Amino acid sequence: MDSLNRRVRARTAIDYFHAHRFQLIVLMIAALAIIVAGLWVAIAALRPLPPRTLIMVTGPEGGAYYEFGKRYRELFAREGVDLQLSATAGSLENLSQLCDSQSKAEVGFLQGGITSEKESPDLESLGTVFYEPLWFFYRGAIRRGGLNVHLIKGKGLEYLKGRRISIGPEGSGTRALALVLLEKNGIDRRFAELLPLTPQVAGEKLLRNEIDAALMVASWDSPVVQRLLSDKDIDLMTFPRADAYVALYPYLNKVTVPEGVGDLAKNRPPTDVVLLAPKASLVVRKGLHPAIQYLLLDAAQQIHSGPEIFQKSGQFPAAESVDIPLSDHAIHFYKSGRPFLQRHLPFWFAVLIERLIVVLIPLLAVIYPLFRFMPALYTWEIRRRINRLYGELKFIEKELESRGAGQSIGDLNERLDQLETKASHFRVPLFYANLLYTLRVHIAVVRKRLNKPEGTQNTD
Repeated sequence: MDSLNRRVRARTAIDYFHAHRFQLIVLMIAALAIIVAGLWVAIAALRPLPPRTLIMVTGPEGGAYYEFGKRYRELFAREGVDLQLSATAGSLENLSQLCDSQSKAEVGFLQGGITSEKESPDLESLGTVFYEPLWFFYRGAIRRGGLNVHLIKGKGLEYLKGRRISIGPEGSGTRALALVLLEKNGIDRRFAELLPLTPQVAGEKLLRNEIDAALMVASWDSPVVQRLLSDKDIDLMTFPRADAYVALYPYLNKVTVPEGVGDLAKNRPPTDVVLLAPKASLVVRKGLHPAIQYLLLDAAQQIHSGPEIFQKSGQFPAAESVDIPLSDHAIHFYKSGRPFLQRHLPFWFAVLIERLIVVLIPLLAVIYPLFRFMPALYTWEIRRRINRLYGELKFIEKELESRGAGQSIGDLNERLDQLETKASHFRVPLFYANLLYTLRVHIAVVRKRLNKPEGTQNTD
């Protein structure tokens, strides 16, 4: 019996599809069009997939920026992203490339104090990542001439007059900061010979007594810094009025090189030395894909969070906006870390899942009410077609009531036969069969009235 019922229902459904295939096809096309439109809107609202290749501008090869860049490159390679390093003269050139719309650079390191939000509106910061101390090395002969004594007493830098001083190459952050500080102390090209040398070249020339002093922004563990610190003929200048510099230039910080930290056996340096140090920021162009920003922040946490001579464990990366504001994604990272999926899934798989979720949510918002509405629309269509037959039946009944005794009703019988034929051939699913059977019962009632004996025709 159950098998018979299933066959009957299947046959009824097939018959109904053949009878109403046009209406069903129209409904399906309309539903498909709405789904496609919803999908298109969702995809159009999405960002593209993260780039597979990213260019980072660094300082010169061998410098702190470049060495850190190589560590970023290793971590990015593990996630399937090719981070290409572009060596530059330093922070100023990094800034120039990041602000240049024709440049392909998307991320880089910037020394604090070289720009502002107004000057670089298209850049965002991912936070500060390390200190960049300004080292001022000079020959011991200058010390013996009285420079060291004058510095300790807080007097001028008269003993640098006419000296050969390296202040870093054009485009470097070292040069930008050195010029500001030297100018504040009355030292310019007329006072001393200012040379555009890289830290490595300046260190070699200083050791060979080819220049008298060198300013360089470099990390503590830089080979040139370690070599100069341990050399007995080279001294490191302390900044006795460091608090004044920090007050005048808020992007500067005061750090201390402890006595003997460079070489305990030789006690180099022989006393504590106070240095000025801006902080380096990791900077990106606005619009850089959020997933790449989170990848950069995660790498920064792995690379810069350890303890070093000038920083405590966990001090960097830090949610600080020295020159330009933090990106929204950086703010979220410092509050909550990487997004949930990126913390627990491989990078590219997490990105694809995130995109799929963003697509599915608006799509489901369209599909769910659509599929809830379609049965109601379908029911309305069935009732509309049956009600149209009821309308024809009502016209026949009204016309019967309007005819007088003795008038022919043959045409009404013929119309009623046609109506019954339509009802008999009207196919509906079993769920709606009661409506059709009710219609056929009502047709039978009207037929009974039509076939009453003459004289009692219109007495009901």
